[in-house]
Amino acid sequence: MKLPLFPLQSVFFPGETVPLHIFEDRYKQLINDCRKEALTFGIPVYINDTMSYGTEVQLVEVVNSYESGEMDVVCVARQVFRVVRFQKQLDGKLYAGGEVEFLEMENDADDGLRKQVLQKVEALYDIMDVPFTKTSPKHFNSYSLAHKMGLSFEQEYELLLMTRETDRLHFIKNHLEATTSILTEVNRTKGVIEMNGHFKNFDPLDFQDFKL
Repeated sequence: MKLPLFPLQSVFFPGETVPLHIFEDRYKQLINDCRKEALTFGIPVYINDTMSYGTEVQLVEVVNSYESGEMDVVCVARQVFRVVRFQKQLDGKLYAGGEVEFLEMENDADDGLRKQVLQKVEALYDIMDVPFTKTSPKHFNSYSLAHKMGLSFEQEYELLLMTRETDRLHFIKNHLEATTSILTEVNRTKGVIEMNGHFKNFDPLDFQDFKL
């Protein structure tokens, strides 16, 4: 399938709302074409000087239009794709495009695993003293909190390429366990440091039976 392409150094997950500020002429043209022709376009992830995978997005709304022609738009992310062929400029257009191949996703995770991951997300938020809105495991998927659990850009990209929901949830679970462990140790160390210099009431040791 051929798609217009808008490369960015960002990862967008299926179902995610994508707010964009459009200011370059080529992308002004792209958004106007999307409005007129109901096109979707792709956002390939620019990482390590390559653009191999990305996410198809659909324009939902032009929120603001400026005299300069700049726009604030809202899109929704749909499917993950692999870039088969990249074209710097589509025929007769200012913007790039290319042939893409959509990845087949497998929603194979059970509610038990979803529940475990949710519990670990809640534990992380609790350590960070951040409010957490409880979600039913049935309505939870790996993408819904992907940007809100401290994944690096590289980790988010790795997650995007996984085609099985079970693999994505195990990846997130391992990350949460490692992060929670580190933060717990940091908080313990912080507590020790804060205690240093305070007057302490030590219980005397009973060493009557102690032998050298």
